[in-house]
Amino acid sequence: MPSETVEEYLEAIYKLEQEVSPVTTSALAARLDLSPASVSEMTRKLAQQELALYEPYRGVSLTEDGRRTALRLIRRHRLWERFLTDLLGLNWDVVHEEACRLEHAASDLVTERLAEVLERSETCPHGHPIPTAQGEVAVEATKPLTGLEPGEKGLVQNIVEERRDLLRYLKDLGLVPEATVYLEAKAPFEGPLTVRVEGKQHILGQRAASLVMVKPL
Repeated sequence: MPSETVEEYLEAIYKLEQEVSPVTTSALAARLDLSPASVSEMTRKLAQQELALYEPYRGVSLTEDGRRTALRLIRRHRLWERFLTDLLGLNWDVVHEEACRLEHAASDLVTERLAEVLERSETCPHGHPIPTAQGEVAVEATKPLTGLEPGEKGLVQNIVEERRDLLRYLKDLGLVPEATVYLEAKAPFEGPLTVRVEGKQHILGQRAASLVMVKPL
């Protein structure tokens, strides 16, 4: 079994690969809040274990074994998030950190029982798809809220980052998965967006809006 540290690296690389591949060590260091030197050392170890491919000055990408391990961990994490939200009633802004603690301890047996209890839920509370036990992941064609043009509508699919303050803020605005958002206006020079959610108008900064992924309607 990979160590907890290795699992965290593989999970972070997989998520960054959804944005760009190969993943630079600087991007990985920023995501894990570690020094570039320590990240470079670990990526070499991952390559030695045949969990990743590492090319100095270019970046790192997962092998098939690394990808399978990452998806198994992500499956556990998102199932725990759903369990904590749906069955224990925790707010969606706290379950990410709790799931981080639980994902490393659960066996495959417990994970699959969890999936049964949750009636094969397809997404976590933040809208991200839960990988199947076979490592398959549903992919939706989405774009950031900033990618809409004034007059367009979008259905919120997921929130890119799971920071507690961000999630609490977006929930207050009603920007949660399955919510319909209408873009009324977009200020020039990367200015704020004026959006309408459930009949209420809100002003949303570019940074926060870029983290809300929507499916154009």
